Amino acid sequence: MNEDQVLEVLQKVGAFRAGHFVFVSGLHADTYVNKNAMYPYTHEMSGLCRGIAELFKGQGVEAVVGPATGGIILAQWVAYHLTEIEGREVYGTYADKDGEGFVIKRGYDEIIKGKKTLVVEDLVTTGGSLRKVVTEARRVGADVVGAVAICNRGDVTKEMAGNPPVFKSLLTVQLDQWPADECDLCKRGIPVNTDIGHGKEFLAKKKAEK
Repeated sequence: MNEDQVLEVLQKVGAFRAGHFVFVSGLHADTYVNKNAMYPYTHEMSGLCRGIAELFKGQGVEAVVGPATGGIILAQWVAYHLTEIEGREVYGTYADKDGEGFVIKRGYDEIIKGKKTLVVEDLVTTGGSLRKVVTEARRVGADVVGAVAICNRGDVTKEMAGNPPVFKSLLTVQLDQWPADECDLCKRGIPVNTDIGHGKEFLAKKKAEK
């Protein structure tokens, strides 16, 4: 699956939005990739995850882990397709949110311990969530062989993603983003979108500071 095909899928499911948005990093932008728009479309999600599986076929991946919540779906689909491609069982697991980080529990820590593990994520802007899951997977004894995102929208590097041996993405998108105090959209009084992204938290914090 090439970048044009991935972009076509994301456009088809309405994942690209224009307006005034706030990322989890606190940065503002006029374009947003809404990862939640992807998940209701099972055929399209299966195709994207097949694309991820193709990137890592023949590399001995034994388990896949992703951050809750979207990463649960990704890990299942990627593991499913790797199982079909490799002709052997590849396990699909996930990491639970734990405060500001992630923890691998529910017996999944024992499943991935000592296994060649691929860490998956939907979108990366700073690489923070991916890095935390890579770190946690290593902590429980997994042999992290790679990390991958459907869309890299923040020029995230391998080092930013926790320095796995390999970091790949199906699509790289260059989005302009800036700090709140430099946001021209704010200065022009363009309302922040509170339905998607982190606009609601931004406005609540801004109100509390007054």
